[in-house]
Amino acid sequence: MRIYYVYILLCSDNSFYTGMTNNLERRLLEHKTGKNKKAYTSSRLPVELKWYLECADSRDAIQYEKKIKGWSRRKKQALIDEKWSDLIKFSKNYTENKDSRMQIKFCLKQGFDKLSQTISSFQFFFGFNRCFGKRN
Repeated sequence: MRIYYVYILLCSDNSFYTGMTNNLERRLLEHKTGKNKKAYTSSRLPVELKWYLECADSRDAIQYEKKIKGWSRRKKQALIDEKWSDLIKFSKNYTENKDSRMQIKFCLKQGFDKLSQTISSFQFFFGFNRCFGKRN
């Protein structure tokens, strides 16, 4: 089975770069060496891997990458820092999403262990469960 990765890099100018690949080690090396001189990261070296997600399905990885690319910097930082309640707080539709906030608060109060929180959060926020997030 092939694994696909969605990842977030921190660039030297303090910006985030989000990408997707089927070989994270190779792709990181390409970023770090500036292989493609026209790429966003080549003029922002060095870069550092801050977070990645493993997906069993490329469609999920593509969907997730697109979602993250549309997020604000502070929402990406909340994901990297595993601050699940901030993911809701920093959403554009936060004020319209009271039921979602209530469900997250309920889950957090129930004292789920860290892995359960992570998996539940990804399933809740993104509607698919074949991915597993990791902080670097």
